[in-house]
Amino acid sequence: MKIVSFNVNGIRAIMKKDFHESLAMMDPDVLCIQETKAQDDQVAEALKPINGYHLFSNSAVKKGYSGTAILTKEKPITVSYDINIEEHDTEGRVICAEFSAYFVVTVYVPNSGSALKRLTYRQTWDKAFLAYLKALEKKKPVIVCGDLNVAHRDIDLANPKPNYNKSAGYTQTEIDGLDALVKAGFVDSFRYFYPDKVKYTWWSFRAGARARNVGWRIDYFLISESLIKQTKDAFILNGVM
Repeated sequence: MKIVSFNVNGIRAIMKKDFHESLAMMDPDVLCIQETKAQDDQVAEALKPINGYHLFSNSAVKKGYSGTAILTKEKPITVSYDINIEEHDTEGRVICAEFSAYFVVTVYVPNSGSALKRLTYRQTWDKAFLAYLKALEKKKPVIVCGDLNVAHRDIDLANPKPNYNKSAGYTQTEIDGLDALVKAGFVDSFRYFYPDKVKYTWWSFRAGARARNVGWRIDYFLISESLIKQTKDAFILNGVM
């Protein structure tokens, strides 16, 4: 099973670019998408040219904002949406697909925002999401992937010191949220295989950051400990735009 996570920053926009070629090259069994920025019917319409996959999407109440989707070759046993907490369930941030051996959860974690305006909300979200994952794990192992909007350690961003406790995505509050997931038994698969490798998944649009590789690793696959020995590899596809 090859599972890929991809923050597309607008599903309709990416379908006008090279998404078909990227999908063919990656050839995932499951593709987890974040930030569709579209309603469910718009996601279905945008992805109509894609064949061979079952589509499930979860859109925000606010149009053109947030949203997640899963494309999967194998039809899941069940699919569920959100985490059953009203204050967290209006932005289309979570989809869970159940397969025979595990759950696959895609998540687009809330950004703490400019001036860290949503940091308190983010803290509440992190605790609720962890509780949701642990409840799932009582039934079977969990693979959770997506844009977690946090760099975990200094190695995970190009400029840690000037960003620490100043920029969304690298405050101690957000780091603590990811620490809690790891302490609860969810293994950061990329670090499991590559403890010292410097690789990023997001770059600012400013100042040629991507070309200079001034980036952040904010996208993850976190895997239940019981599954990690069965995991063959973890990778970041920097060549996919």
